[in-house]
Amino acid sequence: MKQSIASFKLLLKQRYRFALVALLLAVSLVFAGGVSAPTAHAAPAGTIHGCPSGYVCIYPQNAGWNGDKPSLKYYYYGVYQLSNQYGTHEIFNNQYSNAGFDLCTDWNGTVCDLGFSINSYGAVDLTPINSVRVKPTY
Repeated sequence: MKQSIASFKLLLKQRYRFALVALLLAVSLVFAGGVSAPTAHAAPAGTIHGCPSGYVCIYPQNAGWNGDKPSLKYYYYGVYQLSNQYGTHEIFNNQYSNAGFDLCTDWNGTVCDLGFSINSYGAVDLTPINSVRVKPTY
């Protein structure tokens, strides 16, 4: 019986501490002027030709914008290997905020002769391209 009363008192103390910390945090936010809004960045462009904002999109061979249906989409920074991509493809870099996209002739994204800045596009022969690189440009 004594053990269950001691356990109950410990539980009450823990809950009391949690409530007190939560209250203090709430009060400090009110007196500090509230939670600040995030800093403003360039507004995303939205989906264009089926390519969502923040992505790089590659469209099928000799299909133009392919009815706004890209065949490949890249969002995260990194190197991606291409395979079975030949002939001319439309490429659209719908990224924003200092992001770039490169086409590379090697498999590990180090020999990159053609790049796309944000909101740029073009028709490119992907036959010699073996990898693509999505990267920050700052």
